Amino acid sequence: MGEKKGLVLGAGGARGMAHLGVLQVLKEENLKPDLVVGCSAGAIFGALWAVGLDLYRAERLLVYPGFTKRLFDVSMPKDGLFKGDKVLDVMRLLTKDATFENLDIPLAIVATDLMTGELVVFREGSVAQAVRASISIPGVFKPYRYQERLLVDGAVKNRLPVHVARAMGADKILAIDVKRGLNNKINSAMDVLLQSIEILQEEVFFHNSLDADLLIQPDVGHIGSLQFDTAAETIRIGRETAMAQCSEIKRLME
Repeated sequence: MGEKKGLVLGAGGARGMAHLGVLQVLKEENLKPDLVVGCSAGAIFGALWAVGLDLYRAERLLVYPGFTKRLFDVSMPKDGLFKGDKVLDVMRLLTKDATFENLDIPLAIVATDLMTGELVVFREGSVAQAVRASISIPGVFKPYRYQERLLVDGAVKNRLPVHVARAMGADKILAIDVKRGLNNKINSAMDVLLQSIEILQEEVFFHNSLDADLLIQPDVGHIGSLQFDTAAETIRIGRETAMAQCSEIKRLME
């Protein structure tokens, strides 16, 4: 058996759409990881890769005017601005309601247990439900109750869970971090909360990212975590970054 190649897709809210551009380049270069780990926004695109969804169809959906707005179902803001039911419905549709057990490629999705503080790694059950748990950015999406746990964004614990890919047997790891640089446009209480969470994550990120064999960081710091209307630009930046580092990616993944 050759070396196992792992792909880790990190958290980043709207910046996570850069993952799609990176994945398109991997597809075009016929580079196939042996396993994928996704956190928050990375969980969405890891799931879409693992079920074999057409990545250009996914781009057409995301750039379609008004599509991302439809994903946000306003809640009474007791425990989150958005209920998250629409995201769950769309993920069920796009993943054909797949379970982890029937994917062609091993996938792990991470969330954080709000009651115990543990990192929860999903490797079985509904992929869409695991994604819904993983994207529960505190204050933005309601925490997700699943399997007797109250779950929030995996990034609360670790925005780039490289160690999960190692635990799954990856010898070489390509990690994509989409949170490089802080957003300098602070216009609301939500911006303050999200930026504060990002600052708190920085040290954990630094220690974990050291274990990746290749770390790629698309330059999307100027895009706010909730600026989903920038899909076309964010995807393009992901593509351009992957193409610029294509020879390094090939050396690692081939």
